[in-house]
Amino acid sequence: MLRIKEISLVQFKNYSQRSFRYDGRIVGICGNNGVGKTNLLDAIYYLCFTKSYFSRTDQSNVFRGAAGFRIEGHFDRDGQPESVVCILRPNAKKEFMVNGTPYEKFSRHIGRYPCVIIAPDDIQIITGGSEERRRFLDALLSQLDPAYLQDLIEYNKVLQQRNGFLKSLTERRLTDENLLDIYDEQLALRGTRLFEKRRDFLTELLPLAGNLYSRIAGAEEPLTLAYDSQLFHAGFRDLLRQGLEKDLYLQRTGSGIHRDDIDLSFAGVPFKTMASQGQRKSLLFALRLAEYEILKAEKGFPPMLLLDDVFEKLDEQRMRNLLDRVCLREDGQIFITDTHPERISREMARIGADWQLITLEQGQVPIAGIP
Repeated sequence: MLRIKEISLVQFKNYSQRSFRYDGRIVGICGNNGVGKTNLLDAIYYLCFTKSYFSRTDQSNVFRGAAGFRIEGHFDRDGQPESVVCILRPNAKKEFMVNGTPYEKFSRHIGRYPCVIIAPDDIQIITGGSEERRRFLDALLSQLDPAYLQDLIEYNKVLQQRNGFLKSLTERRLTDENLLDIYDEQLALRGTRLFEKRRDFLTELLPLAGNLYSRIAGAEEPLTLAYDSQLFHAGFRDLLRQGLEKDLYLQRTGSGIHRDDIDLSFAGVPFKTMASQGQRKSLLFALRLAEYEILKAEKGFPPMLLLDDVFEKLDEQRMRNLLDRVCLREDGQIFITDTHPERISREMARIGADWQLITLEQGQVPIAGIP
């Protein structure tokens, strides 16, 4: 079992200083736009992933006029209490610790508190470019497999080095095949391992997502999900050799697992070009719930589920299918934000769920220092 019992925020986003206790398994967070509902979910996400879901830099999450922030959470993990603290110092140095012990590498924390988030911008997983789907896949696999995460970190590092080297070769009109061979060998070693893990994992994830899509949509539809990778057609080193001339011209590496995608199609047509808004959201929920199911099976307990403003522009039947799935059939902790408390209240009453309501309003507490 995994539960967060309490969270304290100091100088984080729009919170100067605020604490929240979570007494329910299902927590509704309501209030007008701009009061900090999403920011509260992001604070929970920080404690699970050591970073923000919504912001690229830590500094952008600092309360206006302040120089750093502090987030502290108290968890119940398999019946044992744990405290987690994330601090961004005024010098922009970030510290992250569990039970008072700091991490030397933040990546070692990933997967300790499994978590799934669904937010409005996630629709880019369906409608955006391939990098959005790779990011979704990598985040999930990184929670399950620390070795995958380390290979991914190293692969991206070597890829940047190879791209920089290609650029320098073009500018200086030089060739250094020995160094290029070293980069290619490192890319191929890690990239092949990543490809094999993605391939094997997606044989489980994609059929599950397709099944969940039908349940959420309430009907069988001609949806096809498939993994697309250049490595299905050639070995990694062969791809790099075949593409070298083009790579030198473009000054970047055009072949590899950083070009992978998940093809989404509907009756043979690209899904994003013809699907309705409701169908797009249904597929997004299906992918995220498949992520939830796999994390639950692998970890032995359900992950936390963060639902940010998911009910907007969603028809009532799809909304109810989603809530029935996550609130009635699962026993993990769920956080739901909404601008309409009566909507959550009505749906919780319909399914007979015990839940907690947190109502946020405008107004701030004076700035406090970071302990």
